[in-house]
Amino acid sequence: MNAIEPSLTLVVVGGFLVAAGAYLLLERALTQVLLGIVLASNGVATLYLVASGPAKGAPFVGARPPDEMSDPLPQAMVLTAIVIALASVAFVLSLAYRQWRITGSDDVPDDAEDELIKRLAERDQTSSTYDPDTQSTTEAEEEDATA
Repeated sequence: MNAIEPSLTLVVVGGFLVAAGAYLLLERALTQVLLGIVLASNGVATLYLVASGPAKGAPFVGARPPDEMSDPLPQAMVLTAIVIALASVAFVLSLAYRQWRITGSDDVPDDAEDELIKRLAERDQTSSTYDPDTQSTTEAEEEDATA
């Protein structure tokens, strides 16, 4: 059996696309997050195709011997990744458009409620909406599991 020798160039390009996409996903501007999703998804698709091996004949049963057929699973996974990336791009694009219409910028602002909770935690206080008599969901699930 012959070992598959992947193209080093495609591996480097795929790795670079995923790395650049991950870097852009960590930014505050939604347009940069959008570009990060596109780059990362294209990098993943490239790496899938590299891992699938060399192109061979169409995988129709009976048309050729099995060792002369391409594996259809990586191709199906790439198509699925493309659909997921398209949905993610559409969602982030709608978020960016809404943020731009409201604030005139696509930067994600700091959450005021998070800042309030941070200040209360620094002073070791609880918020006015905290109810100490309410049992947390986690504790309730743990008690149900032991009962």
